[in-house]
Amino acid sequence: MPETRLLAAAVRARFAQALARRAATHEGAARRVLEARLAELAAVTAAPQAAEPSSNAAPSPRGALAELAAYAARQKSAPVLGPASKPREAEPDKAATSDTRTVQFFKRTWSRLSADQRLAQSRATLPDNAGPLNSHHLVHRSLTLMRELSPDYLERFVGYVDALQWLEQANEAAAQEPRPAGPKKSMAARR
Repeated sequence: MPETRLLAAAVRARFAQALARRAATHEGAARRVLEARLAELAAVTAAPQAAEPSSNAAPSPRGALAELAAYAARQKSAPVLGPASKPREAEPDKAATSDTRTVQFFKRTWSRLSADQRLAQSRATLPDNAGPLNSHHLVHRSLTLMRELSPDYLERFVGYVDALQWLEQANEAAAQEPRPAGPKKSMAARR
């Protein structure tokens, strides 16, 4: 728990520094609003520190990211003990749920961006004055219709196509690698 507080304090400190830099670039009402927010943040930050007992640990010279990585490693290796010191299953907590939601959000965003990128590539390779039966024109039209009718399906479809393309490239690379020759058998060993 102390590591979490230290990490939260480090994040708050970085936020306060950024807010102070931003306030320095503004003038007038905008600067007053930012300075009021900075003073409010300083009051909130100072209140929990005064309520908590001070620890003898000196602040770490490492960065916030290094502290976060160390904290995650400690949490991963620490056993979860229940009543009577018996190992028990870790209960899903809000942080794990939040992490899962964040990963899902970034996965959906990446899929959407990948689909948009493929659609843009399709549009870029579309030849000028392509006839209605031109294969590039038909592929682009299909992708555009997929995007209009079901964007989720387009994202999944593009994911499958990307995976198949990667497998094909990996297979071609493996086929081009020279295979080491095995030991040659002598004439006496063949008889």
